[in-house]
Amino acid sequence: MEALLIQHVRIVGGLLIVLALLHLIFPTYFNWKKDLKSLSLINRQMMIVHTFFIALIVFLMGLLFVYAAPDIVNSQLGKTMSLGIAIFWTCRLVIQFFGYSSELWRNKVFETYAHVGFSFLWIYLSVVFWCNWLYLL
Repeated sequence: MEALLIQHVRIVGGLLIVLALLHLIFPTYFNWKKDLKSLSLINRQMMIVHTFFIALIVFLMGLLFVYAAPDIVNSQLGKTMSLGIAIFWTCRLVIQFFGYSSELWRNKVFETYAHVGFSFLWIYLSVVFWCNWLYLL
């Protein structure tokens, strides 16, 4: 079980690195230059700066999980971190269904695939860290 958890924590790390890098295309894909123009300067800059820091923390989490997976699985600190991370990604999963309108993806092929794909990603991330927290409690 331990080796399996370590492998899944590493997989999660790789997925989070990819997710962080996806943030690089947000400004272009979501047409922020045009769409954010109507916002006040502070709101526009907060959107951009917060997106950068979200991407940075997701990237750093990914690196941590890739390179320190055995420590995450085998240490008390790793178990404690796993509880917080499990809560975080479970909240993100709930937001996927209740924080975004279904109008954003319903009857749109690409957006529906993205919605379903990210839903499975949030489930996977949540399950890995709940399992790690519960393992040998």
